[in-house]
Amino acid sequence: MLTLLKLLKDGRFHSGEALGAALGVSRSAVWKQLQHLEAELNLSIHKVRGRGYQLAEPLVLLCADEISANAPSSAWPVYISDSTDSTNAEALRLVEMGQVAPFLVLSEQQTAGRGRRGRKWVSPFAQNVYYSLVLRIDGGLRQLEGLSLVVGLAVMQALREVGVKGAGLKWPNDVLVGQKKIAGILLELVGDPADICHVVLGVGVNVNMRKAAEVDQQWTSVQLETGRAIDRNYLVACLGLQLQAYLHRHQGGGFCAMQAEWEQSHLWQGKPVSLIAGVSQIDGVVLGVDGQGALRLSVDGVEKTYSGGELSLRLRDDS
Repeated sequence: MLTLLKLLKDGRFHSGEALGAALGVSRSAVWKQLQHLEAELNLSIHKVRGRGYQLAEPLVLLCADEISANAPSSAWPVYISDSTDSTNAEALRLVEMGQVAPFLVLSEQQTAGRGRRGRKWVSPFAQNVYYSLVLRIDGGLRQLEGLSLVVGLAVMQALREVGVKGAGLKWPNDVLVGQKKIAGILLELVGDPADICHVVLGVGVNVNMRKAAEVDQQWTSVQLETGRAIDRNYLVACLGLQLQAYLHRHQGGGFCAMQAEWEQSHLWQGKPVSLIAGVSQIDGVVLGVDGQGALRLSVDGVEKTYSGGELSLRLRDDS
């Protein structure tokens, strides 16, 4: 089925006879595969008598060679799949199998993409970027301090590089344009953080997605913001270069070396917010973050810090 898709990806008309000859199957078998493409991958295919079949829009698939050509200095091994449950889950499986870090896992589609706090990450085929970079951490919890915020800076800069000038940050690990989410970050750890462990830097970016009824929050995409479709290979390359630079800075000086830069890009800086932890709610005003990436809030005039993977930050209604 995906071989047929690669024949159609140029967006031109192809006759059923030519497609059948290329695939070594009958025209009726081509027709069945086309139906599966539409149903399973939610692709729109034009069918015109006398001309054949055409994808409604040309498709640029992920390609390790294209990514490398755009970012030759970011030479991580790249594993690309047509579909997986989650790139983070696949990355962790590769670690268990002994794959040496660093390496990068990408997929055209996720069937069980995950966001923070158990949320589903909507992952249509060949529209967005589902990205998991695996790093090995040798002895030193300091190397993990503020790491999700560092990744956020890299994602934000990559988005600005491809034209999303309004991209900014929301603590702890969302990238927004205004109030709309364009990217999210999910870090997962395996091993002993006090000795040797692996951390998966999971990034999901809405790239060419234009509609998604199942998303339960305000969202946007690179294409919606820029008015044009983006080559995802170029965006992956940009993200790799930005991550390489920010991770190098983090390794040398910790998160505190980027604390001020992060605060300058925090869209909710100085805003009245509610911090949600389970059934508890803390109201305060955002002061910034500390040198470890914890949130600094003014609560009834007293500065307090908060950190943890299960916290959620929301703007207050009176903001």
